[in-house]
Amino acid sequence: MIPGGGQPNMQQLLQQAQKMQQDLTAAQEELARTEVEGQAGGGLVRATVTGSGDLRALVIDPKAVDPEDTETLADLVVAAVQAANENAQALQQQKLGPLAQGLGGGSGIPGLPF
Repeated sequence: MIPGGGQPNMQQLLQQAQKMQQDLTAAQEELARTEVEGQAGGGLVRATVTGSGDLRALVIDPKAVDPEDTETLADLVVAAVQAANENAQALQQQKLGPLAQGLGGGSGIPGLPF
């Protein structure tokens, strides 16, 4: 309800919704360009992902490579990618959270991870 009992201005509501959509699109594009890193094994394995979660790079220090123990290397890779994705999710929450709040709290909005 509008204070004072007036009717909502549909044009104004539409303009606000369009602005929020533009802001959301701009934030998503920024996330796709922003890279975050996660690491494991004290930095022996580093994964770089975009803010939207796309894996961009994986760096493995030669000290992490033991031909007799590839399982540990695989675990380090998984841990580094998971850490990078957690950092990407935190960035998404930081960038998209306020926009999602303006769209009704974020829950139930397709395409938003929170």
